Amino acid sequence: MSDALDQFTRRMAQIKRLSEVAGLLGWDQQTYMPPGAAVGRGEQSAVLYRLIHDMLVGPETEALLSGAERATAGEDPESDAVRMVAAARRDFDRETKVPSDLVAEMSRHRAISHSVWVQARKASDFTAFAPALEKMMELTRRRAECLGYTEHIYDALLDVYEPGMKQADVARTFAELRPALVELTHAIGESSAPVDAALLHRTYPVDVQRTLTLSLAAEFGFDLRRGRQDEAAHPFCSGFNRDDVRITTRFDPDYLGQALYATLHETGHGLYEQGYPPQYDGTPLGAGCSLGIHESQSRLWENLVGRSRAYCEHVFPKLQAAFPEPLAGESAERLYRAVNAVRPSFIRVEADEVTYNLHIMLRFELECALLTGELAVKDLPDAWNAKMEAYFGLTPPSDAEGVLQDVHWSEGLVGYFPTYSIGNLVSGQLWNAIRKAVPDIEEQVRRGAFAELLEWLRANIHRQGRRYLPGELVQRATGEPLTSRYYVEYLRTKFGEIYAL
Repeated sequence: MSDALDQFTRRMAQIKRLSEVAGLLGWDQQTYMPPGAAVGRGEQSAVLYRLIHDMLVGPETEALLSGAERATAGEDPESDAVRMVAAARRDFDRETKVPSDLVAEMSRHRAISHSVWVQARKASDFTAFAPALEKMMELTRRRAECLGYTEHIYDALLDVYEPGMKQADVARTFAELRPALVELTHAIGESSAPVDAALLHRTYPVDVQRTLTLSLAAEFGFDLRRGRQDEAAHPFCSGFNRDDVRITTRFDPDYLGQALYATLHETGHGLYEQGYPPQYDGTPLGAGCSLGIHESQSRLWENLVGRSRAYCEHVFPKLQAAFPEPLAGESAERLYRAVNAVRPSFIRVEADEVTYNLHIMLRFELECALLTGELAVKDLPDAWNAKMEAYFGLTPPSDAEGVLQDVHWSEGLVGYFPTYSIGNLVSGQLWNAIRKAVPDIEEQVRRGAFAELLEWLRANIHRQGRRYLPGELVQRATGEPLTSRYYVEYLRTKFGEIYAL
């Protein structure tokens, strides 16, 4: 390694380590921090994120980056060094557009806004959260204007999470996807083969759920020497580095599906975070390619594995041994049908696979309107409820089950929601490629043998880190560009069989 590249790498490692510390502060706030500490945490976050930003966009980093580019000029474009420098250049060019004062202000307000959201959600009181959200949207607009765009203000924010994607791309994808989802939802609604999900809604002691879900995460391959699971108001995964990855879930003693599938979902994220090559640790390559690709991992393990008939046949004996009374007289087939029941619901994270993307479309449309000013924050609950009625034929009975259910807007994560649907599409495309590469994959899942599946994902997704942009990575992993075809085929086949369509 040249001296210029070595100096640049060391600089990037310093910035990355500070970012890990900042991430720990955020994880602590959502898990163990006392609620009264929000203002102080905001000040801590503001100082730390401003320091990180100043280091990233400062003249020393700029000089080292330019030196690294000269040092790698002419090298193999596929080399880690060239890919690392290119990723760093994208980050540098983006972040230099945002003033440090704005970075600090957003970090400070994020901590306060999140704390306000937690309390407002508990009280189901949107008016208590509205002032914090108004300020967050104002700061988010300022950030988008700094980042710049040519077509839609949303483009500036979406690109942070899904590089290269535009608001128009998302709108077009949703326009193509919506008819198939609506058609399938209506067909299921008219089916003469109803599905009973009652077995999920019995009494399941939380302490047993806690032990069981952790064991299922480990069975998938989540390394508990380098990871842990805790509880949070909204399940999430934090990967500070490949050796410190923390997932969270939430428990309901009267509903087994919540913790079970939140854990499988976050385990998918956690496996990705633990799967980067050791040499990428502390470098710009040691992170996920995009949030859409990240979400493809969580949705694949949660749904294409976790809600499959093969997995239900594997896991049912474990569930029955853990909960003998509520699952007495039940079967793996009844579990399979229960976890795949399709019915419109209020809560996105508990939505079935068929209607899930309609929840994302709703949020995408609302946050675009909030960002442009077409929709005022004070009118958000009514707009939310109107779209819920239009998409699902449901009106949320409370703000907690409606507009306050997601954490994202409290933290300024505007532009994030579409990545969930992108992840669904990618998961279907990856699964199609996996079935070709591992023809007996269903039988392996039935036996609880997940090593070959995990290794395929390691080789094709996890170990690539940020070497490629998302479109490149999908093309390399599956042999074709991103398409919704495989995901729609998967839904039609699976639910056509369940509901005798």
